[in-house]
Amino acid sequence: MTDCAIPDALRAATRHLADVSDTPRLDAELLMAHALGLSRADMLLRQRELDVPAGFAALLDRRLTGAPIAHITGTRDFWTISLAVTPDTLIPRPDSETLIEAAVDHFHCRAPETILDLGTGSGALLLAALAQWPQAKGWGIDASAPALAVAQANAARLAMADRAAFRIGDWARGVEGPFDLLLINPPYIAQDEPLEGDVLHEPRSALFAGFDGLHDYRRIAPDLPRLIAPGGMAAIEIGHAQGESVSALVAAQGLAVSVRRDLAGHDRCVVATRA
Repeated sequence: MTDCAIPDALRAATRHLADVSDTPRLDAELLMAHALGLSRADMLLRQRELDVPAGFAALLDRRLTGAPIAHITGTRDFWTISLAVTPDTLIPRPDSETLIEAAVDHFHCRAPETILDLGTGSGALLLAALAQWPQAKGWGIDASAPALAVAQANAARLAMADRAAFRIGDWARGVEGPFDLLLINPPYIAQDEPLEGDVLHEPRSALFAGFDGLHDYRRIAPDLPRLIAPGGMAAIEIGHAQGESVSALVAAQGLAVSVRRDLAGHDRCVVATRA
C-alpha cells in the first residue's frame, strides 16, 4: 500500500475534472468515496490507509464524458436527507432548498400538518419537509410514472412511506385541498434556451415550459387560492429572472406575494399566502 495513493489520485482527478466541472475537487472526492463504498467524510479520514479502488478510473471517465455525479453514484444529499436519483428525475439542487427555508421561516415554531408537492420528481421537497416536521403528512403529484417510482422508493428507504403518498397527476387537477404547505418546482426553462452541464442529462419534460418558460406557472396559479389553507403558504421555485413575471401571475389570483433569494443572491422562490 502506498501512503499517498489516494491523495495523489484525488489531486490528479481534480486536475482532469477542472475542464468539465465547477467543483472538481468535490467531484473527485465523491467518486472516490463511492468507489470505496464509504461516505465522503470516512474516505477523507482514512485516505492514507486505503488503496485506490479498481473501479475509480471508470467512474472518473464517466464524469469526464459529462455524466452527472448524482447519476454515477445514484444518490444526492438534499436538506437533511439523502435521496436516490435516476435519469428519470431532476437532480435535487441546493437552490431548491430555498423553498424549505422559506417554509421554515413562515411556520416558525409551529408545524404544517398537510403538505402538497406538485411536480415531486424524486420526492426531494416533500420528503425534506416531512423530515423537518415529523408529524406532518404529504402528497406528491407528478406526471411521470418512473419519477413516482423513484419518489416512492425514497420514501420507503427513509421510513416515511406511511406519511407520504404519491400519485400520477396533471398539476393540481383533481386535487382537493386545502393544504398548510405547497411545494412546487415546475419546469421553467424557455423552449429555445440552450442547455449545458448536468441538465443535458435530465428529462426534458421537467425542464422546458413553453416559449417563455411560464407555461406551467399559468396553469398552476389559478388553483393556488383554493389549495392554500388559512395561515398556510405556497413556495414556488422560479428561474433567476422570473421573480417579477411569476409574482404577477400569482398576485393576480388575489394572493400576497414575496420573492426569496438563494444563497447566490438570485431570485429563486415565490412565496404566496392568503392576502
